[in-house]
Amino acid sequence: MHNRSDQFAKSLLRDGLSLASTAQTEVEVLAATQKIDVFSMPDPAREAERARMGLLGELSAEPSLFEPFHRTPSLRQVRQCLRKQLTWHHELERRARAAAGSVVPNEDVDAPPQPAVDFPALVVIGPGRPETVLDAYRCEPAQPGVYHAVPGLVTRVVVLAELPRTRSTLLLRLLGSGRLLHEALADLALLPDDAWEKGIARPLLIHFRLGTEEPIDEEDEVSAEIRAWVEEYEQKLRAEARTEGLNEGRAREAARAVLTALRVRGIAVSDVVRERILAEKDPETLERWLERAIVAASLAEVFDGLS
Repeated sequence: MHNRSDQFAKSLLRDGLSLASTAQTEVEVLAATQKIDVFSMPDPAREAERARMGLLGELSAEPSLFEPFHRTPSLRQVRQCLRKQLTWHHELERRARAAAGSVVPNEDVDAPPQPAVDFPALVVIGPGRPETVLDAYRCEPAQPGVYHAVPGLVTRVVVLAELPRTRSTLLLRLLGSGRLLHEALADLALLPDDAWEKGIARPLLIHFRLGTEEPIDEEDEVSAEIRAWVEEYEQKLRAEARTEGLNEGRAREAARAVLTALRVRGIAVSDVVRERILAEKDPETLERWLERAIVAASLAEVFDGLS
């Protein structure tokens, strides 16, 4: 369950951040045996998308490392994240120098100015309040549930249990577990079907089956409602899959009918043309080909630009 939750968290952050950034998961830090859970590079052309992303949009306004934890992170774990942050900045500087054709600065020689690289922010996300972390790095509250460390660290700590239950925090609250997750799922279910949060979260919730396998207390109406909602969505997906499979079957039958008509007319069909006919999925196109093939004397009379 722990690993599945980790994968869900990384996937949810990656897909949510991808609305307004270039986001990658498990980015290798070459100088250490570590991986960044999610690295986000904001896209200036998608500021409008970022503005509607609520708290996640605010946290991704600058190049950022996102490190979600299933349990409240310890001071040791956050120190590991800080090491990744520093090492990754060094790697970004190396890449910038390589792209600019610069050399590593040497104190004994005059070196050209080095490319400027923004120091990436670190966003640590956990369910509870990490007191030792907040004390060690003198974190101050920036808004409910969000703390900023001393400026030089460029580190934000997000406490999911302290986030207000609003739409602006919904995608982040889906990273929680237990009651936090169930409340977030209940809020998600109330959104319109075309809400961007549903487009991001629902496929991942179904894939990782989060919030559906925990025991349901008789008085826990949220759990029961969410399980019913997920099951209804799964049924919808199965129905769509059956419809898609039926349509594909009909397309194959129509394609074979075209090939049969050509054979009856004595028209030779190359392997390339055969594969193109069998690959066609549009029913109107296949119907048009079949009508022509029944009376055609050559391939040119059947297909537009296909020979």
